[in-house]
Amino acid sequence: MTLPVLTATLNAISAAWLTAGYLFIRQKRVGAHRFCMVSAFITSVAFLASYLANHLMHGVKHYHGPGALRFTYFSILTTHTILAAVVPVLASITLLHGTRMHVEKHRKIARWTLPVWFYVSVTGVIIYVMLYRLH
Repeated sequence: MTLPVLTATLNAISAAWLTAGYLFIRQKRVGAHRFCMVSAFITSVAFLASYLANHLMHGVKHYHGPGALRFTYFSILTTHTILAAVVPVLASITLLHGTRMHVEKHRKIARWTLPVWFYVSVTGVIIYVMLYRLH
């Protein structure tokens, strides 16, 4: 498995953990929710390590797709990049409040963290497909 495939796979797995964690907390299954969210965090840390390793070893891969797809790619990449910069901070704070059972603080920030983190995970997979598979 190449590093780009690994990073996309880790992003997809993180999105799956986030989805499962959300569904579990809606069912008030706190233990299962906690397991999924910690797993999403660990998966995202592994993603970040593989992403950085890929860029250190291979540099930046440039997009060479056609006009309309190029605009779409860079629109997704821009929002993904900006939001990806805040996910580690949001996820860390949210996880900290959750593990300390500061339920109200956890809920308040999780309402922002979950959609941003999920968006970054899913768009990471989309960026991989557009960059490595569509041309």
